Amino acid sequence: MKPVIFGFYHISRRTKLAVIALVAAMFLTTSVVYVQAYHKLKPIYEVPTSKKVLALTFDISWGNQTPMPVIEILQQEKIKCTFFLSGPWVKQYPDIPKRIKEDGHEIGSHGHRHINLSTLSREEIKKEIKQAHASIKEVTGVDAELIRTPNGDYNDEVIKAAEECGYKVIQWSTDSLDWMNPGVDTIVERVKKKAHPGDIILMHASDTCKQTTEALPMVIKELKKQGYEFVTVSELLKEADRTQ
Repeated sequence: MKPVIFGFYHISRRTKLAVIALVAAMFLTTSVVYVQAYHKLKPIYEVPTSKKVLALTFDISWGNQTPMPVIEILQQEKIKCTFFLSGPWVKQYPDIPKRIKEDGHEIGSHGHRHINLSTLSREEIKKEIKQAHASIKEVTGVDAELIRTPNGDYNDEVIKAAEECGYKVIQWSTDSLDWMNPGVDTIVERVKKKAHPGDIILMHASDTCKQTTEALPMVIKELKKQGYEFVTVSELLKEADRTQ
């Protein structure tokens, strides 16, 4: 049989068929990977709505110096937010989470240990979530239903474990970057430019974030100027229900 000429190489019919089979196998494998990636479980980043509402959210894992000034600012501005609290922090500073509840803010979980849950088995993840849940319940009386995982880390197992514990996993669509302490003006401008209807904004009230308290009043002022209404994450999720 006459070989097929391909470039400078002579390829036999048998080799040609083998190459075609290899390419087909690669295409099939790529397609499977694409499908798996497409169907990967996702947390909630934002809510589809045309209404000018958004949720300010705060993670707290460390310290007792930053939380109270943040709470006082929110009280002065008459704004209700969602706080994601770590279990050990709640037990260490019980008066602060109690105040958060008294002021009418929503309390969610930020997990137990501040580790990447995706490195654990599903049962280990559920243990972490349940430990934090018990701590929050003991101190505040709240049965939290929302969780922002430590470091925002997740995979399918994390989301499945959280859902099996009765939680919705919440991320964010605007990161203020206050955790990087990039400068007050940078924090304010970033939130100002990125805010949009249905937005979930990530901020922090841990002591490691040293510019949040100075930036927060300006962030609120700019968002109010744009006509936004501040709601909790659970209230924001209801806006999505109304649009469907």
